Amino acid sequence: MAHAHPDPSKAPAADAPIHTRHGVCNLCEAICGLTFQVQGSVDGRGPQARIISVKGNEADPLSRGHICPKAVALKDLHEDPDRLRQPVKRVVEQGPHGSITRWQTITWDEAFDLVVEGLARTREQHGSHAVGVYQGNPNVHNWGNVTHGHLFLSQLKTRSRFSATSADQLPHHIVAHWLYGHQLAIPIPDIDRTQYMLVLGGNPLASNGSLMTVPDVRARFKALKSRGGKLVVVDPRRTETAAIADEHLAIDPGTDAAWLLSLVHTLFAEELTRPGALEPLLDQVQAVRDAVAPFSPEATAALTGIDAATTRRIARELAAASSQGGAVAYGRMGVSTQAHGVVCQWAIQVINLLTGNIDREGGALLTSPALNLIQMKLMGPGHLGAWRSRVRGAPEFSGELPVSVLAEEMLTPGRGQIKALLTAAGNPVLSTPNGRQLDEALSKLDFMVSVDFYVNETTRHAHVILPPTCFVEHDHYDLVFLHLAVRNVARYSEPIVERAPGTLHDWEIYAELAQRYARRVWALERGGVVSRLAGLLTRGLMKHLPPHRLLAIGLNRAGASAQGLTLAKLRAHPEGIDLGPLKPSLVASLTARKKRIDLLPAGIRGELPQLVAAFTAAPAPAVNTAGAPTLKLIGRRDVRSNNSWMHNSERLVSGKPRCTLWMHPDDAASRALQDGQTITVASRTGRIQVPVHVSADIRPGVVSLPHGWGHGREGVQMAVAQAHPGASINDLTDDRLTDRISANAAFSAVPVWIEAA
Repeated sequence: MAHAHPDPSKAPAADAPIHTRHGVCNLCEAICGLTFQVQGSVDGRGPQARIISVKGNEADPLSRGHICPKAVALKDLHEDPDRLRQPVKRVVEQGPHGSITRWQTITWDEAFDLVVEGLARTREQHGSHAVGVYQGNPNVHNWGNVTHGHLFLSQLKTRSRFSATSADQLPHHIVAHWLYGHQLAIPIPDIDRTQYMLVLGGNPLASNGSLMTVPDVRARFKALKSRGGKLVVVDPRRTETAAIADEHLAIDPGTDAAWLLSLVHTLFAEELTRPGALEPLLDQVQAVRDAVAPFSPEATAALTGIDAATTRRIARELAAASSQGGAVAYGRMGVSTQAHGVVCQWAIQVINLLTGNIDREGGALLTSPALNLIQMKLMGPGHLGAWRSRVRGAPEFSGELPVSVLAEEMLTPGRGQIKALLTAAGNPVLSTPNGRQLDEALSKLDFMVSVDFYVNETTRHAHVILPPTCFVEHDHYDLVFLHLAVRNVARYSEPIVERAPGTLHDWEIYAELAQRYARRVWALERGGVVSRLAGLLTRGLMKHLPPHRLLAIGLNRAGASAQGLTLAKLRAHPEGIDLGPLKPSLVASLTARKKRIDLLPAGIRGELPQLVAAFTAAPAPAVNTAGAPTLKLIGRRDVRSNNSWMHNSERLVSGKPRCTLWMHPDDAASRALQDGQTITVASRTGRIQVPVHVSADIRPGVVSLPHGWGHGREGVQMAVAQAHPGASINDLTDDRLTDRISANAAFSAVPVWIEAA
């Protein structure tokens, strides 16, 4: 397979001019502003230009010069010899010792034709729902996917759509949809002005913020403390964030919902509720009070491991800080990816609402991005349960089914069984529950295509891989994460280096697929000839409208250009333009739309009695079916990792192995385990071998493993990652363990047991 790695003999001369370029790191949600030193042609953008250095941009109004190790590794990603730069197809040949798989470089024309034919043929033979789609996390980080991906994907007419959302943040969107009327209307902590921040199941020092775009978070927490504020972290592990907090509460995994409801109980019981400006718009307040009556701090203490006095004190501190500059509760992965994730996120919003900390400075506010996807109706409000999955009956949300059912939809025969799959910038074998089962399911597909630039644990099953350009080779404007930023900014970045000849951006790939697929399935399209012709013309037009031209049109439609914010101005200020701190807007928006907040949505109303039963039932014996004592498995983030795909950079994986199982000294001693010893960890779904790291920084009875590892599978073509394979936590997580309302994957509190290696 030809990788088309830049020829070292054509690298710029040592005395070639060096140019400074301002760009952005869109590897994670922090979207930090960067300064690149580029050596090459007259303008530094020639095809042989070389990145010399990557540093934080001090002039950036959001990131303020902050940078993490991943941004420096953008250079490694751009130069990676394993990164695909031309389409390839998988060829299986018979050798003297069995079949041999190799990857053959093909032209873009041949690749597009193979993809269109494979997907169209599946649709014709088995129906539109037999074609599945999985979109990974980087899709929303790459604006070409956002602007042009729907042109192609919408034509598939399939309900078999999945994404990383339901392995991550789905409860946030459901609660925002229920309470505030839109899935993207997520109030963001006003971290720069708050006096009290309660963080549950989040580790922003490692993640750089998540559903809270907050680069330079360490400095922001330091500023919180310097103005007399307080940071409290609730997590089974003493995370990097917990280590700098004023207080750390080591909660038992999976019990966050009970503890949050005991906070709500205390707010009511001690008459601490002060909803403020939103009070006239709140319905069902008394119903919430009645519903949380069983969850007193005394009733939940034994379950959560947090004593009643501490719970009551935290509730009082939240209420007191609300009148002294603002307070905010914020919950992330640890509370979303458990059996009661939606209840957790709902309870967090209820706490913020009842203490008057929604839509106020120092609390949590909606953002005001220059290109507002909600106001411009470029993203729908969302819907839950409009249809359900074929096998398990799991509900869709906003047109997507939960990834927890993806494998069974491929493995279970019958009408609607997924026979073909498109994956885009995703590696679900390593990032979704029960990865081994999904691995098996992918191997049985009739056809698979991946839009990706690596042959990884998932794409190795593809028949065709279409590689887009890398992050530094295309421009960028963040359409999604500026909606979630702790400060309103606008920032457009030009490409840092010129793409290699013959390569395509992601938006060009989707635009071309859209046109070719539309012609191929003409007879299958719904609607009359006129509407189909209109669709063809639209797709043809979009093929010649790159994302930056759509941005210019969008800024004009949003009224930003009237305020002087144009594409030309953004280009003149690549460091970004500061649009100011977050401002109250929710009350005005709800009033203008004559909308109210139903504080107890039907989905929550029906779930709380079940929660009471689950939490008050006698605990099951902490042993597996063979009688071995079980531990609760949780995940772990690392600032040098980005899910499953930044492990092919030597600088990011160097040093001590990070794929280790953290275990409390008491648990290690009871099993006669030593630090560094390789052990077997087993669950219902599988078993893995990892070294154990004995640490008092984790709660007894709990073990922790980072996600995104497990690169030792056959056929993966990522040399550095395979030299540091680690083990996949998702070979242990269980596709049957999900959030009860949304079927979002429940990665936290998975029962596991330890065996000798």
